Amino acid sequence: MKKIFFLISIIFILCVLSLSCKNKKRFEIDYVELKKTEQQLRIIRFDSAIINLDTANVIESLKSLANKYPEIYNNYFDMLKIDPKDTFFVGEMMIDLLTDTVYSKINAAVLGMFENVKPIEKEMASVYTYFNTYFPNIQMPKLFFFVSGCNQLIITFPGYIGIGTDWHLGKDFFDFYKNLSYEYLVQNMTPKSIPVDITLSLLQGSFKFDSQSSRLLDNILYQGKLLYFVSVMLPDESQENIAGYTSVQLAWCKKYEREIWATIIDQKHLFSSDYRLIRDYTGDGPFTLSISQDSPGRIGNWVGWQIVKSYMENNTDVTLQELALDNDFQKILEKSKYKP
Repeated sequence: MKKIFFLISIIFILCVLSLSCKNKKRFEIDYVELKKTEQQLRIIRFDSAIINLDTANVIESLKSLANKYPEIYNNYFDMLKIDPKDTFFVGEMMIDLLTDTVYSKINAAVLGMFENVKPIEKEMASVYTYFNTYFPNIQMPKLFFFVSGCNQLIITFPGYIGIGTDWHLGKDFFDFYKNLSYEYLVQNMTPKSIPVDITLSLLQGSFKFDSQSSRLLDNILYQGKLLYFVSVMLPDESQENIAGYTSVQLAWCKKYEREIWATIIDQKHLFSSDYRLIRDYTGDGPFTLSISQDSPGRIGNWVGWQIVKSYMENNTDVTLQELALDNDFQKILEKSKYKP
């Protein structure tokens, strides 16, 4: 009898593992292609090049920098609202940035915190391989890091995407960031947020929001699709980091998921096109006022993610390409069978 029970247990475990592997492998990328991308993808360290400018010979240093990274150089100073051709003014500004007491400390922290960027390159290799595998017609940009005195989080221009490392130094600089930004945004100014920030920017640039009615439903499902893609392309990333939540905020959402959805339905918000209402549900904020002051911000995006996950789990024939191009949000909701 014990032997039979043991065999049944083994068969059950194998069935569960088989189903788990099937789900995991649904969009799994080719390992050979991943390793190939890992070998090729390199982050351009424009941040360290800026930090290490020779302030005693700043004009010549800037000319050398412009020759080495012409596209980044011009767009970087355009972003700072400075004419890159005005080398004298650029030099004065760079000396101020590099010798200022506060920013000297920040720049030194950047060099220490991001001395080794291979883990980030590895994560981004996963994202690039997914794009190359499922969306081969999308030309992937080169990646670069920059510092700008915390003026800009991320910049994009043809062929490139850059992220400000001085915005991602973590808890030791949270008090400083609070002087420049809203406190509810500061929790995501960490190194671990960089791959998610870049991936979301790539997805937003590749798949634009397309809806004639622009209802709350359309907006949260669009944002939900983006988060779903991030979870697929960064399979080892935590739900908290993908959502931009703390573990406490994520736990709150999971605990009250049924009540959140019921509130959206009961208040007849789902089909509203009111801009302020949509902004409340999908925009950054300390909380989502329409739900509760105990809730985190952007709760509509999180709900949208749960609906899209349910849709993909209940419609296993739908491909990533089809999901990306499908803007029939009403259909996605109905076929998701979402019932928290």
